[in-house]
Amino acid sequence: MENSHFSSSSSYSSSMEKVNFRTKVLSRHLNQENPTPINSILQSFPCLSYNPPEFSEPSSVFDIKEMRKLLDDHNLEDKDWLFGLMLQSNLFNTKVRGGKVFVCPDYNQSKEQQSEITMRRIECLLEHGVFKGWLTGNGPEDELRKLAFTDVVSIFDHSLSVKIGVHFFLWGGAIKFFGTQRHHDKWLRDTENYVVKGCFAMTELGHGSNVRGIETVTTYDSSTGEFVINTPCESAQKYWIGGAANHATHTVVFSQLHIDGKNQGVHAFIAQIRDANGNICPNIRIADCGHKIGLNGVDNGRIWFDNVRVPRENLLNSVADVSPDGKYLTAIKDPDQRFAAFMAPLTSGRVTIAVSATYSAKIGLATALRYSLTRRAFSVTPNGPEVLILDYPSHQRRLLPLLSKTYAMSFACNYLKKIYVKRTPEMNKVIHVISSAFKATASWHNMRTLQECREACGGQGLKTENRVGQLKGEFDVQSTFEGDNNVLMQQVSKALLGEYVTAKRSKKPFKGLGLEHMNKSRPVVPSQLTSSAMRQAQFQNDIFCLRERDLLECFAAEVSLCQSQGKSKEYAFTLNYQLAEDLGRAFSDRAVLHTFLEAEASVTSGPLKNILGLVRSMYALVTVDEDVAFLRYGYLSTDNAAMVRKEVAKLCSELRPHALSLVSSFGIPDAFLGPIAFNWVEANVWSSEQN
Repeated sequence: MENSHFSSSSSYSSSMEKVNFRTKVLSRHLNQENPTPINSILQSFPCLSYNPPEFSEPSSVFDIKEMRKLLDDHNLEDKDWLFGLMLQSNLFNTKVRGGKVFVCPDYNQSKEQQSEITMRRIECLLEHGVFKGWLTGNGPEDELRKLAFTDVVSIFDHSLSVKIGVHFFLWGGAIKFFGTQRHHDKWLRDTENYVVKGCFAMTELGHGSNVRGIETVTTYDSSTGEFVINTPCESAQKYWIGGAANHATHTVVFSQLHIDGKNQGVHAFIAQIRDANGNICPNIRIADCGHKIGLNGVDNGRIWFDNVRVPRENLLNSVADVSPDGKYLTAIKDPDQRFAAFMAPLTSGRVTIAVSATYSAKIGLATALRYSLTRRAFSVTPNGPEVLILDYPSHQRRLLPLLSKTYAMSFACNYLKKIYVKRTPEMNKVIHVISSAFKATASWHNMRTLQECREACGGQGLKTENRVGQLKGEFDVQSTFEGDNNVLMQQVSKALLGEYVTAKRSKKPFKGLGLEHMNKSRPVVPSQLTSSAMRQAQFQNDIFCLRERDLLECFAAEVSLCQSQGKSKEYAFTLNYQLAEDLGRAFSDRAVLHTFLEAEASVTSGPLKNILGLVRSMYALVTVDEDVAFLRYGYLSTDNAAMVRKEVAKLCSELRPHALSLVSSFGIPDAFLGPIAFNWVEANVWSSEQN
C-alpha cells in the first residue's frame, strides 16, 4: 500500500509540476513587455551536458598500447605516419565539429566529383612516397608495409582503398604473377609511379563468380604476330571494371583463348584503352556503370572490345604461351590445373577485403560504444536519473558480442596476412581456402555489425558525418566482389571434402588446413555444462572441432550416397548445399578461434591475458549461442544451450567495464571516427550551424 501511495503522490506531484510550468510559460507569453531573447533562454536553462567517458569510466586494467600492438600486429609507426599525413592535408576533407578535427570524404559530392577527388588523393599519396616498393620491392617486410598503408587508407575511405587496390593488387598483381620478366621490366615500375593507370577486366555482364564461363574471345593472327580481342555479344561486355570509366590507361583482359579453332580456356592479356591524353583508343568503347549505393569514388566502367589488336608479347605467359607461328605452349596440360594456376595469385584481394571489413566494424563499434557511454535514456526508478544506454543489459548484448567477434577477426586477419606475405607455391591451396573463408566471414560480420551499430546510435546513426550508416553502403559490395561469399564458402566445403576423401583413401593422417584434430578421438561435450567449464579454452576448442568433424563426415557420406545413385559429384554437392553451408561456417569459426588462441598464447602480461580470456570466451560462446547447427545436429542439449545463453549475458556484464578500453585499443585516431563518438552536444550547437 505504501508503494501505491508513493506512486499516486508522485503522479500528482508530477502533474502539478507540469501545470506550474505551463502557467509560467503562458504568463511569460502574455506579459511581453520585457521579452527574453531566445538565445538567453537557451543559455539560461542548460539541458544535458556531455561528459567524456574517459572521466567516468573505470581506468583500464590492461595496457591499451600493448593491446593495440597485438591487434594491429605490424608497422604501427608507418600507420600512424599516414594517419598524420591525411590529417595535415585539406585534400582529405578536414573539418571541425564540436571543437575537434575530423577527416571524412564528402559523400554529398556528385559521383563525378567523388571520382576526381579520389584520383587527386592518390596523387597526393604518390608524391609523399606511400607507394614506394609496392611492386618493385621484395620480401615480406615490403608486403607488410604495403598492407599497413592499405589498412589506413581503407579506414579513411573505402573508395580510395578499392581504387588503389585495383591498380596495385589486381592490375599490378596480374603483371607480377601472371607475367614474366619482360612484363615486369616494362610495366611494374611505371605502374608503381602511376605512369600507367591499370584496371582489371575480368567480370562481364553475363559472368561474375563463374570466370570459366566468360565470353570475351581472343584469337591469334600469325601473319601479324598479334592477338585479336573481341566482345562477341552484349553479355560479354566487361562490367564493374574499377578505374575504367575515367582514369585507367591500360587493362588486363581475361578472355577465352582460341588457337586453331580450339578453346584453350581463360587467359590474360594487356590492352591499352586510353592514350596519354586520356582519349579512348580506337576499337574500344567505354561507358560508366552508373550511380551505386556506395563506393562512388570508384569509376566503375563497362568495356567493349571491337577486334582490338595487341602484340603477342602482351599475353601474360607465366602459365601458357603462344609461339610466333601460333603454337600453344604450356607445361600444365590439365585445363583445370591451368585455370587454378591463373586464379591462385588473386588471393590478395580476399586478404585486403577481410582486413578492411574488420577495420570498418571497428569504426562502427568504436563510435556506437563511445556514444552509448555518454548517451542516457529513461530511468529505472520514478523520477530517477536517466541511465547510460550501455548500462542496459539489452544494449550490452547488442554490441559486446560483436566487439568480441571483431577482436577474433583481427587475429584471424593478422594470421592471414602472415601466411600470405610468406607464401610459397605449395601454400596456394591453403591460402585460397583460408582467405575465402575469412573474406566471407569478415565481410558478413562487418555488415551485421554496422547495422547493429547504426540502430544502437538511434537517429544519429543516420547522419553521414557519423560514418556508421554510410559505411553500410560503402562496404556492402564486399559480400559479392572478389568472389560471392556464398560461392566462396562452397569452395571451402569442396576443399575440405577433397582433403577428407584423400585422407580416407590413402589411410594417412589429416595434415593442413587445421584438420589435424580429425586424427584424434572424437571430443566429448559434458552432459551438464557449468560456467567454469564453458570458459575453458579446451571446451571451446572441443565443441568447435566436434561440429566441424561431424559435419565433414556427414557431408562426405551424403555426397557419396548421391554418387552411388548415379549422380555426378558436382550435382551431389549441389544437392547437399545446406550441409556445405554449415560446414563452411564451422571451418571458418574453428580457424578463427585457433588464431585467437595463438594470439592469446603469445601474451605474457597477466592483465592482458585475463581480458583476452573474457573476450575469447565471449566470441566462442556467442558463436555457439547463435549458430543453430549446435542444436540441429545434437552437439548441445537444450539445457546446455540455455546455459550457454545465460553465460553470454554474464560475460556481457563482465566486459561492460572494459568497453572503452577495448575500443580505444583499436588505435583508430579520433579524427577518423564521427562527431557522435565525442562531444555530440557541442557538435550540434546553434553556433556551429552559423559557421
